[in-house]
Amino acid sequence: MAIAPEPGASSRDTEQLHALGYAQELRRGMRTFSNFAVSFTIISILSGCLTLFGFAMNVGGPAIMTLGWLVVGGFVTLVALGMAEVASSYPTAGGLYYWAAKLAPESGRDPAKWSWFVGWFNLIGQVAVTAGIDFGLASFTTALLNLTIGFQVTPQSTIAVYAVVLVLHALLNTFGIQLVKVLNDLSVWWHLVGVAVIVVVCTLLNQHTRTDLGTVFSKTVNNTGFDPTGSPIGLMVLGIPLYVALIGLLNAQYTLTGYDASAHMSEETHDAATAAPRGIVFSVVVSVIFGFILLVAMNIGITPDKVFQAADGTAVDGYAHALGSSTGVPPAQIWIDAVGQTGGIIVLFLVVGAQFFCGMSSVTANSRMIYAFSRDGAVPASSFWHRINKRTRTLTNWIWLAAVGAFILGLPYLYSPVAYFAITSIAVIGLYVAYIIPVFLRLLAGDRFTEGPWTLGRWSRPIGIVATIWVAIVFVLFMLPQAFPITISSFNYTPVVFLVVLGGAAIWYFASAHKWFKGPKVQGSPEELAAIERELELQA
Repeated sequence: MAIAPEPGASSRDTEQLHALGYAQELRRGMRTFSNFAVSFTIISILSGCLTLFGFAMNVGGPAIMTLGWLVVGGFVTLVALGMAEVASSYPTAGGLYYWAAKLAPESGRDPAKWSWFVGWFNLIGQVAVTAGIDFGLASFTTALLNLTIGFQVTPQSTIAVYAVVLVLHALLNTFGIQLVKVLNDLSVWWHLVGVAVIVVVCTLLNQHTRTDLGTVFSKTVNNTGFDPTGSPIGLMVLGIPLYVALIGLLNAQYTLTGYDASAHMSEETHDAATAAPRGIVFSVVVSVIFGFILLVAMNIGITPDKVFQAADGTAVDGYAHALGSSTGVPPAQIWIDAVGQTGGIIVLFLVVGAQFFCGMSSVTANSRMIYAFSRDGAVPASSFWHRINKRTRTLTNWIWLAAVGAFILGLPYLYSPVAYFAITSIAVIGLYVAYIIPVFLRLLAGDRFTEGPWTLGRWSRPIGIVATIWVAIVFVLFMLPQAFPITISSFNYTPVVFLVVLGGAAIWYFASAHKWFKGPKVQGSPEELAAIERELELQA
């Protein structure tokens, strides 16, 4: 029987969601552009590219930053294409872990086990990417406050600002999908204007000698402390150890995350079977293009010939001056050196605005994924976390838990200056393992996979193979040390986080959950699903 959709939702979307086993509990307030905007905003080239810009200056330098961006962008596009094909068949907020449950039987595997671990990888990655985005925002905000009102930048003050922005993002998400939709749509144009302004400031308005393109694409830097002498991984590339060049890809790989948000917003998007795949793919492609332009412009904007005085009184060039900036944010110093403090502050304000939008969207996607995971009983106290605010139809409980989880991940910064890099590694590994497993299972399923309206056709197999190999490399790469010598303050604690969280999830599964967790649950018959929807409408 056909179920009448809630106002504003298409009957086709609602019927498809019913076929997947779920009621239309969330409002469908998004179209294709808004769905794209969520993922594009979370990728946020003005967040990822710039918050890890100082890391990239030390680990690889301009050549790895720019050319590596294109390499990573190509592989990430393949991952996105593979995900988009699966999203078209299963447009539900559960996204990755739901896909794994549906594809595993077609590949001869246990759906519950694969769904469980994909969900937990995704959960870790979602919380970590929110932490990475908002911690980067806190760093840039403290730099802005330092330049405008003399705010003292310390680990403690940065953590305090970090807490404030997390609270603001949780509050904004609590008010409902319509406000988030409007801000996401605005964010796309804010990002594009921000990139254009940075390009103009760094290349046209720059008052000093700029770095030439040849240098941008050839200069490499190794400030990691890694010495390849006598090392079995001592191969060199462009004058630096291959090990350092590969670790330097973190800037690009971290930035190009979060586009699974288009899948998690499926239950709030019209024509989700085509809109969500398009959102996934186009958010990546557009970000790769404009991110490359941004990174090239930023490196051109560094003034190599101008002599600056460092804090210790020594003379340094523009590159070293940016790295040693008193603001703690090398990009801000590059803009100030190029056009003066007032102009630099204006650019920094635009970037902080973009990063604020990015963090808001990350909390949105984070809460939707965990809402779906708890809906299927895979999270402790699931019945509590699954509750929906009857007035706004938003996921108030999970929104606040996501914010608290992200805050906890950022606390090691109080004693470790490289903690932020570990957060970004956690986000990359957690998300990309969750991204690739459904693609891998679809690859194994072959012709048994039921395609949706958006399909790769004969390209599905080669794209899936290459994407899977790339993520396997990424998984190992960002578990490795990022600074030498290895001490408590330079330790990459990514493996520890995965050991604790995934180890706990594994123990829980094999000790108890395997007896009752069977993968995504069906909420009821068509009549029961319709009753759930009517009750929500009456209580709204």
